[in-house]
Amino acid sequence: MYKDFFLKYLQFEKRVSQNTLRSYTNDLNQFIDFAKENFQVEDYDFVDEKLVREWIVSLMERGFSSVTVNRKISTLKTYFRFLLRENRILFNPMDKVISPKVSKKLPSFVEEKQINKLLDEFSFGEDYRGVRNKTIIEMFYNSGIRLSELIGILNSDMDLNNNSIKVLGKRNKERILPLNLEFVKKIKDYLVKRDAEFENVDNNYFFLTDKGNKLYEKFVYNIVNKYLSLVTTIEKKSPHVLRHTFATHMLNNGADLNSIKELLGHSSLAATQIYTHNTFEKLKSIYKQAHPRA
Repeated sequence: MYKDFFLKYLQFEKRVSQNTLRSYTNDLNQFIDFAKENFQVEDYDFVDEKLVREWIVSLMERGFSSVTVNRKISTLKTYFRFLLRENRILFNPMDKVISPKVSKKLPSFVEEKQINKLLDEFSFGEDYRGVRNKTIIEMFYNSGIRLSELIGILNSDMDLNNNSIKVLGKRNKERILPLNLEFVKKIKDYLVKRDAEFENVDNNYFFLTDKGNKLYEKFVYNIVNKYLSLVTTIEKKSPHVLRHTFATHMLNNGADLNSIKELLGHSSLAATQIYTHNTFEKLKSIYKQAHPRA
């Protein structure tokens, strides 16, 4: 189904992230398997909107959320637009496909008092592991960076003289993020511990595992999940929740939306506006508690 050419196009021309590429690959494989097993269709020329709708129904019946289904539909739309552009098909079967409505789900975040309790009252330990773990959590909360961005931080990305850090975001877009003076002091403390722990290790990455290697996603996720579990009962306790927490707290404390957009590395303001809903929900809660007729 011309899939491999499409994936190479995404990887080398569009330069999508590895996570995005994996999602496209999985979505296409699922659709192709469904078409073969249920309609004996092995060629994109025979894909029509009826087949696509049948696939959507099967996904919903299997319990996939509308968010996930819409992402898979988006994959197909991108794929068939590519085929049409390459003159591999005469019509786009996705033109008549309508995506299911998505109920807006507000991003989870940790309350300010809970974050303060974790960072000010809990002991992470004074050894390398403890100092590193706390620095990782503070890096997420102080900068709002993504998990992949934190893992990819190099020593050369840190500019402690100017209290800033260079981050390589999606589609290899660089941005410079400010760091507050108090956190810069903690970063310097971490560097002392790290360099003493791995005196003879030649590694350009800023954060290292217990053995002096580059971090990996599950390693960081486990750290964040462990410590957030000490202060919050929210369902998701991931690095991305700390990114949501950073944005929500910034907005609640007076930062403008455009500044938050730049700090997060969003390509459009629409992606950032979701955080205004959290702020509005907080205002509604305060109103209900404070107004005598609420």
